[in-house]
Amino acid sequence: MLDKVNKLIEEVQAFTTDNLDEIEQFRIKYLGSKGILKTLFNEFKTVDNSLKKDIGQALNTLRKTATEKVNELKEKLDQNTKHKAIYGDLTRPEQPIELGSRHPISIVKNKIVEIFSRIGFNVSEGPEIEDDWHNFTALNLPEHHPARDMQDTFFIEKNPDILLRTHTSSVQIRYMENHKPPIRTISPGRVFRNEDISARAHCIFHQVEGLYID
Repeated sequence: MLDKVNKLIEEVQAFTTDNLDEIEQFRIKYLGSKGILKTLFNEFKTVDNSLKKDIGQALNTLRKTATEKVNELKEKLDQNTKHKAIYGDLTRPEQPIELGSRHPISIVKNKIVEIFSRIGFNVSEGPEIEDDWHNFTALNLPEHHPARDMQDTFFIEKNPDILLRTHTSSVQIRYMENHKPPIRTISPGRVFRNEDISARAHCIFHQVEGLYID
């Protein structure tokens, strides 16, 4: 019987769980009114007197170990519950961190595109570095038009025929070169003007132009 009790002590010491129902089942199994300890103490009454001292000590150790194990597991479970309440469940997958946010200009641009898309317009884009033909000549802006002046337009020094577009109308010209009517398109994008930077003006700004040909 002594070997049996010692083996049970080892089993109790090795037992672990973080489930409240399993802790309660363990308590009933060992410490309940019909549990293992109750049965062993009943058997203890018939043990030879010469063995009672050692077996009695072992039974008391088993009862103490089982009681401490129940209290230990309940306390640990309670601490984990409080920790999760404060810090959340550290075992769950982490939530992706969103980096940054959309620029206000992008938000407005996307909203405009969304509105025009609902009424059948598509979006066309073109180069920001443009040639004279698409930016001026094809738009009926004569050679001496003020818009062509160095004070208004950024020209490329090594090739005066190349410039930074001053409007997105150049995109519409390129679109018409490759598409036949009916045409419904908008051309949002950055444009460039040779202006002094101030609280009211900048050399770079955004523009949306629309072209409708039935």
